[in-house]
Amino acid sequence: MCEYTDHGHCGFVRRDDKAGHFDVDNDMTLELLAKEAISHAKAGADIVAPSDMMDGRVGAIRDALDDEGLNHIPIMAYSAKYASGFYGPFREAAESTPGFGDRSSYQMDPHNAVEALREVSLDIDEGADIVMVKPALAYLDIIRMIKDKFDYPIAAYNVSGEFSVVKAAAEKGWIDEKRVALEILTGIKRAGADMILTYWAKDAARWLKK
Repeated sequence: MCEYTDHGHCGFVRRDDKAGHFDVDNDMTLELLAKEAISHAKAGADIVAPSDMMDGRVGAIRDALDDEGLNHIPIMAYSAKYASGFYGPFREAAESTPGFGDRSSYQMDPHNAVEALREVSLDIDEGADIVMVKPALAYLDIIRMIKDKFDYPIAAYNVSGEFSVVKAAAEKGWIDEKRVALEILTGIKRAGADMILTYWAKDAARWLKK
């Protein structure tokens, strides 16, 4: 929801200016996410992919879709989404950087690996069809842990910062973009990802055809 709010957070925010703090209202956000998912599905989306990291959102969305007769729409859950510095280029382009605070209260601590397994388990129990790790490159161990623990489709998001650092280095002539990009994508696949979301998708498809 961050692109659709003036504060840039992934949920409904209650802000207390006198106390000098804000809270993301998890339960209120679930209602909005369910409505958003229904809207996307009715508009023609083949899949919905909640990225907010609110507790219980997969179950809320699954129930809402089923109630609308949209039980055929799968959910790809951003299950292990870390509070990462690799999102910078996307946030700048989408103008979705938080206007105050950060997202560390609801996204995952990069130091914490065990929590990823708990989050994935909860999302599977709530009805997720695919679970995702984001970012990918700095979290290859998390992908492998999930692969080893769960017999479930795993997606990995090769995010904007991971893409941009390679692009920038290639522009400087320091590295071969094609070679490094394919090496990165191979590493993500080797770690256990069944599918990869990447800004190199079209380039990789062309490179791999040759």
